[in-house]
Amino acid sequence: MKEIFNELIKNKILATTLSAWAIAQVIKVGIGVIRQRRFDFRWLVGTGGMPSSHAAGASCLATAIGLEYGFSSVLFALAAVFAIVVMFDAQGVRRATGRQARILNKIMDDIYWQGRINEDQLRELIGHTQIEVIVGFLIGIIIAFLMR
Repeated sequence: MKEIFNELIKNKILATTLSAWAIAQVIKVGIGVIRQRRFDFRWLVGTGGMPSSHAAGASCLATAIGLEYGFSSVLFALAAVFAIVVMFDAQGVRRATGRQARILNKIMDDIYWQGRINEDQLRELIGHTQIEVIVGFLIGIIIAFLMR
């Protein structure tokens, strides 16, 4: 177990990728604090918002692999396809889920104020806009180059 842990610590690509994800999350918290003038811990560990930490991590992983093993390598191809799927999901499927949650919450509010139901609200900030994904994508690439 100790040997596996030591190998993980030495994995520069993993460290770079996790750094890109963490930096994007910290930026997201900073933007949230500036916009709303308060701190919300959910911004640090949650999904959604500007920038997309999913896109940052996935693009950083692909870029770091490309820099280390070559952009014509099978590893880069695998990481690039993974990044595309992650970014498509972040701004497509998960964004639609957030819109549905917002509509359902409005329906539940309407029903609640009429005195018929009292349920917890669904989480609305699940996915990302295209600009949030693009900014996350760019952050990931920049971090991969800076930590090379």
